[in-house]
Amino acid sequence: MSVEAMVQTMIDDLTAALGDAVKHDKGNAAAGTRVRKAMQDAKSAAQAVRAQVQADKNA
Repeated sequence: MSVEAMVQTMIDDLTAALGDAVKHDKGNAAAGTRVRKAMQDAKSAAQAVRAQVQADKNA
């Protein structure tokens, strides 16, 4: 997968999480759980992007 595609996937996932963030701000605790999961997934995806960029640099 290209770095561009990886970043676009992250953007799409975070955009999807925005709806749950709004619900969380209105007091929905379950939405907060989904937001936390989305943030953990974003962290993992960002690390994968970093690793891919580093591998491309060293290739």
